[in-house]
Amino acid sequence: MKILLSSIGSRGDVQPLVALGVELRKLGHEARLCVAPNFQEWIEAYSLECVPIGPDLRELTGGSPKDKPVMPPTEEARQQMATQTVHTQFQVITEAARGCDIAVAAGALQIALRSIAEAQNIPYVFAAYCPAVLPSPKYPPPKTGGQYSFSLTDKENMELWKQNDEEFNFRFGAALNEERAKLGLDPVQSVRDTMFTDRPWLAADPALAPAFPIEGIEVIQTGAWMIPDQGALPAEVENFLADGAPPVFLGFGSMQAYEQTGRVMIEAARSLGLRSVLSQGWAGLTANDTEKDYLVIGDVDHAKLFPRMAAIVHHGGAGTTTTAARAGRPQVIIPHNYDQFFWAHRVQQLGAGVSGPGKDGLSTDTLVQALRDCLQPETERRARELAGIVEGNGARVAAKRLESEFT
Repeated sequence: MKILLSSIGSRGDVQPLVALGVELRKLGHEARLCVAPNFQEWIEAYSLECVPIGPDLRELTGGSPKDKPVMPPTEEARQQMATQTVHTQFQVITEAARGCDIAVAAGALQIALRSIAEAQNIPYVFAAYCPAVLPSPKYPPPKTGGQYSFSLTDKENMELWKQNDEEFNFRFGAALNEERAKLGLDPVQSVRDTMFTDRPWLAADPALAPAFPIEGIEVIQTGAWMIPDQGALPAEVENFLADGAPPVFLGFGSMQAYEQTGRVMIEAARSLGLRSVLSQGWAGLTANDTEKDYLVIGDVDHAKLFPRMAAIVHHGGAGTTTTAARAGRPQVIIPHNYDQFFWAHRVQQLGAGVSGPGKDGLSTDTLVQALRDCLQPETERRARELAGIVEGNGARVAAKRLESEFT
């Protein structure tokens, strides 16, 4: 079989698809990834085919907020971007899907793929990386730039999910149905429900993030799709780790960060007598500090690095949260956007970490307090216990399920 794996998102959206693609190849199948151009070289290093779609995401989302337009886009500009996204997806993904036997969409911006799969008469699967993306009364929908309260009633949550459905239709409905008409397909009433289907897959660990019941929907939970071993840590990292006590990991992945963020985080760790490892990420975090108690790094294998940390401070991406949980280290999550607030809430709920301040509330003082709470013996104990039950074979489970259901 040839399977199309498609995602519109940053590395946290793409890396699980690489894990799935590798497992599919082990079973004798071909995987073709349709993702942002930033990841083409990396994907091809795994001997997987890549079809790039859309603009350079790092140019759009990396760096510091000061490097981006100060004024948010107008409503008209937002609508134009949404409409163009849909048209681009139909143009590029239609060609990427040709010759494929299954189409797998990952992430909540896969507006076009189900319609393309329908037109080409191939099976379609939607996969979420976080249970909070799916419309359950047990939690509110994620939203851009913030989060609703996690203490709302079921009724209040479902009212917010209704609004979420209406927002999808308002933003993407006209463009989606225009493209469906070109393919000879009937219009849809709900963009979101069409995309998700009534049988979505959940690529998240059931101990860390269980699926909640949803009326009329059967959620297939496979476990998290974790990428295989990426090789040894660089020598400079090994040397730094060997030169003292376990440090604190500090990094926000592909998120934007303020120019002073790296320095603020290092000073917080230092004030507690802790060394630190600062991951540059897409924001290019640095500290401009001459002290020897920290190390600035690029991309490294988190699965190898995290078990050797005292604690892990990060943005709360699904993959980073799961990797930290598997490492058995306590976490401080500084949520920036969307489902990251759910992961911060969930880790604190489990007692394995701390839901820290949002990025705009991050300061030396707030991070010092979060780290103090995170490094309490009980939190460290709960983190170790969680590591004992979080699995790492979800990509293999998903690959075998695709094989068994569609061959």
